[in-house]
Amino acid sequence: MSKKVRVGVSIGDINGIGMEVIIKTFMDKRMQELCTPIIFGCSKVASFHRKAMGIEDFSFNVVDNTSKANNKKANLINCWKEEAKIALGENTSEGGKFAFKSLEAATNALQKNEVDVLVTAPINKQNIQSNSFQFPGHTEYLAAKDKKNALMLMLSESIRIGVVTGHLPLNHVSANISQDKVLEKLRLLNKSLKQDFGIRKPKIAVLGLNPHAGDQGVLGSEEDDIISPALLKAKKENIMSFGPYPADSFFGSDKLCAFDGILAMYHDQGLIPFKTLAFGKGVNFTSGLSFIRTSPDHGTAFEIAGKNKANEYSFREAVFTACDIYKKRQEFNEINENPLLISQKKQHESSEHQRPE
Repeated sequence: MSKKVRVGVSIGDINGIGMEVIIKTFMDKRMQELCTPIIFGCSKVASFHRKAMGIEDFSFNVVDNTSKANNKKANLINCWKEEAKIALGENTSEGGKFAFKSLEAATNALQKNEVDVLVTAPINKQNIQSNSFQFPGHTEYLAAKDKKNALMLMLSESIRIGVVTGHLPLNHVSANISQDKVLEKLRLLNKSLKQDFGIRKPKIAVLGLNPHAGDQGVLGSEEDDIISPALLKAKKENIMSFGPYPADSFFGSDKLCAFDGILAMYHDQGLIPFKTLAFGKGVNFTSGLSFIRTSPDHGTAFEIAGKNKANEYSFREAVFTACDIYKKRQEFNEINENPLLISQKKQHESSEHQRPE
């Protein structure tokens, strides 16, 4: 529990702001007190971005493999030898090609336990498509690698929002919502709130699909036919879920503070209010996997790439969050493996504090 967390980092699109927010985050030497960063990328790409930013007093510690990482420095592993043509701010096939090389290397290291967590810088979902990557985004790629169902969970200091359907066209959403899928996402969210955030009895708010949550069938039947029955099934599994609530009024009401997690029906229903309330400070967490992955809540931001204007706050929060979840999950597993031992340990610690000096 006391050892530094090994944070694997994929650099995202080489023409975006990924490398910039990575450099700005790990320039702060206090980060190395929390974790051991291992960047999966290319030292030449890192140097290009560093020069574009005008930074002279920072460089990565280049290593051959994760076992050689220095836990007092920000480390970098070269994942390719070929020359990467960088065109800052442009959407190019080269950007997608090397983004995937970085992601693949970092994910492989994660699955081999060579790093403890993964933090991904933003990719461009169009240019990364290839024979090797045919997914709408990171979430779906990582779920396929882990062979598990995943839940995209957006986090801030006060909100945790998951979605039933993720990267889907809007006209496909209704057909992809079923009782089983809503229940599956509720199970994932409930488990994650317990093991990843230390909440013993999570309360989950569930949003309706239609305006005014269907208005008793006048504006749609999914609430009555799908969502409410799924909530009844969840209740039988001791999952404390409530709703469905009208999405248009939920986020402006006092209900927002009454729940540990929120389940929205589709991407924009959850992410528009989330980014309105927490943009630039939020974190994307892929819940439901056997490993931990987080990312910042923004994209490649081609329009400001190379201009030293990118704010690293969200990326830094993604690193903090990954480390926090890693430790929470360790604690959860330890307690569940031997609850008696933990109880005895707490009693011992309590008695130690009560002893006179």
